[in-house]
Amino acid sequence: MRRFAALYERLDRSTGTGDKRAALVDYFRDAPPRDAAWALWLLAGGKVGGARARIASTGELRAWIAEETGNPDWLVEASHHAVGDLAETLALLLDDPAVPVEDAGLAEWIEQRLVPVANADPEARRAVVVSAWRGLCFRERLAFNKLLTGALRVGVSAGLVQKALAELSGLDVALIAQRMLGRWTPSEAFMRSLLSPDAQPGDAELPYPFFLASPLEGEPHALGGVDDWLLEWKWDGIRLQLIRRGADIALWSRGEERMDGRFPEIEAAAAELPHDAVIDGELLAWQGEDEAPMPFSALQTRIQRLKPGPKILASAPARVLAYDLLELNGEDLREVPLVDRRQRLATLLHATAHPLLRLSPEVRVPDWSQAATLREEARGRGVEGLMLKRRHSPYRHGRKRGDWWKWKVDPLTVDAVLVYAQSGSGRRSTLYTDYTFALWDGDVLVPVAKAYSGLDDKEILQLDRWIRANTVERFGPVRSVAPEHVFELGFEGVNASKRHKSGVAVRFPRILRWRTDKPASEADRVDALRALAR
Repeated sequence: MRRFAALYERLDRSTGTGDKRAALVDYFRDAPPRDAAWALWLLAGGKVGGARARIASTGELRAWIAEETGNPDWLVEASHHAVGDLAETLALLLDDPAVPVEDAGLAEWIEQRLVPVANADPEARRAVVVSAWRGLCFRERLAFNKLLTGALRVGVSAGLVQKALAELSGLDVALIAQRMLGRWTPSEAFMRSLLSPDAQPGDAELPYPFFLASPLEGEPHALGGVDDWLLEWKWDGIRLQLIRRGADIALWSRGEERMDGRFPEIEAAAAELPHDAVIDGELLAWQGEDEAPMPFSALQTRIQRLKPGPKILASAPARVLAYDLLELNGEDLREVPLVDRRQRLATLLHATAHPLLRLSPEVRVPDWSQAATLREEARGRGVEGLMLKRRHSPYRHGRKRGDWWKWKVDPLTVDAVLVYAQSGSGRRSTLYTDYTFALWDGDVLVPVAKAYSGLDDKEILQLDRWIRANTVERFGPVRSVAPEHVFELGFEGVNASKRHKSGVAVRFPRILRWRTDKPASEADRVDALRALAR
């Protein structure tokens, strides 16, 4: 635990990615493999014992620290509010032990002490937690509390961890990223496999790391001639890789989730491919031969159904629009220019001639002005804009800028009233940064969206002060505020929803600007969103 606590402190205090990367290399070089595996799991966002393992709720932790320190509940709550982070609050409320407990590795703490009491009765769980608090010094106590709360936020991305492991092992970072995809168990065996220079048995079942496009922030004319670029529609579905290797067929989402069984018609279509292949494309719900796909909400009805029945299959039939070929007959094509990969993809799909596996059509334009005109028509076609891909680009991994851009249509907007606020997390845990916005329905404000991005630091501080001074009611961590401030929200789409009081759900809401020029009475009405949903 001492070594992991030192890593956490070093990462938390570092501001540069170079320093963080060096800290990760040092830790993974020196840590025992089992400890390293658990550290990797936690840094990648994993929870102790898995998502369903309960060690302690935040309410239990507050109650236990109050009992252990003799402080009243209100003082614990006030301390948490002042500090902002529960794990740090719990660590600060206790004194260091006169004789610290003998140091044990991260794996031992998790596997032999915490996991055995997961989901046990409260007294058993309390005994383990309080014993740790009594025996650990502040730095180790803080790291231990971070394990309990699942709030290991130290500004370390998966890509940064992968680069550190690549530097340590000498392997290509793309191979490290590929081996970390999907579900894996933190263990010594996994770390050996992850860092092995030899081909591993599981490699054949894994997708390649996805190449992600960056938002185009300027005008496309700056990219050069339009003939150097492949233009496609930006489809609003699920990005996936379709893998056919021998008898094995797998569907992997960009979210690193294997979707086998959920789209049996696509798996059956993949079985008809004449060659082994890995295809990158978009999974869409598509009814009939219409030019436009069905709304994303139709696809959502199938995402969580492991074995969809005939009714679901008929109501939201799936199709893959393929736009890249990453592997053919075992040959890695990612370094082959896009124009050649696409030609091979077209040949493969033509030979298959399956209606559920189609080539994503190229959008041909004589110049960027015509491309801009088509982009404005995107929403009417049921797409989000245009993708711009350099014709001779390789297939990279992660969000490497320069070769692939997404030129999305301008967002839909509404002017909404701030009605609720909640404190953020991590470094923003002492500020109110998570907001709920409402529109008018008659004379009543009805919540329609939550958003937390779009304001600069100065605006956040100004709004935080106003929220504290104008709170009407409190509901746990949530504050109801006077309905006075209007904000312009941007969003990508809107769907009818029976789960929301407003009857609609917006996609990807964010704050565009603070409308200080507009009174709350002039905010938009929810009928406008309902009309868009229809």
